[in-house]
Amino acid sequence: MKKVLTIAGSDSCGGAGIQADLKAMSAQGVYGMSVITAITAQNSMGVFAVQEVDLNIIKKQIEVLYEDIEISSVKIGMLSSSEIIKVVYETLKNVNGKNIVIDPVMVSKSGYYLLKEEAIEALKEFLKIGTLVTPNIPEAEILANMKIESEEEMILAAKKIKKLGTKNVLIKGGHREDNCTDILLTEENEIIKLLGERFETKNTHGTGCTLSSTIASYIGKGYSIEKSVKIGKRYITDAIKNSFSIGEGVGPVGHFVDIYKKAGVDFE
Repeated sequence: MKKVLTIAGSDSCGGAGIQADLKAMSAQGVYGMSVITAITAQNSMGVFAVQEVDLNIIKKQIEVLYEDIEISSVKIGMLSSSEIIKVVYETLKNVNGKNIVIDPVMVSKSGYYLLKEEAIEALKEFLKIGTLVTPNIPEAEILANMKIESEEEMILAAKKIKKLGTKNVLIKGGHREDNCTDILLTEENEIIKLLGERFETKNTHGTGCTLSSTIASYIGKGYSIEKSVKIGKRYITDAIKNSFSIGEGVGPVGHFVDIYKKAGVDFE
């Protein structure tokens, strides 16, 4: 079994962050491990507080895992400050981390800023370590410093983001109203369009975390970037289709659909 690491924040609601990452990784048949960068207080209604983890503890979590375990790939999630970004960047370089998928978490679905504004430039620098970065359209607009309203602008933004140093760029199209096509720009500068299917549901908590963790899992298994992204796209589509409510707000996607159904959960 391949070992895959997530470096991200903890979601007390269990729908996003470390919790979603570990569920997604388990569903792909890899062994998930975690380095927690921040603890959030949140429920289905939103994020209410964030406590960052001490920098030395973040650094030590990464170091001891790499000292003992062969880690096939890494998913990066919430890195809320420039200090955290820098310590993760330097530590991963020191341990020769490979196959790094970066989900540039900036704002929660409820509008809570999970990345401090002054950390944006540090995040751009961090992309140099990335094998793949997976921004949604609002995140891509910040990274590329441009407005995105069309497929052509998604492609232009991907090219701008790639110039920051990452090898591959996946811009997710779910925020567009006309269609939800994703754009993958590969290391070889090939543009691949991934058609999406939209579902009428409010329960989409953790979609970005789930997709990036799934992609990291398959990269860790030795699949190509394109194949990993396509599998990730299929998995998150099925997970959104089988999402469910747990409270009054935005519910989580369905990670273990087959297991849930065997347990008698009704998704119809």
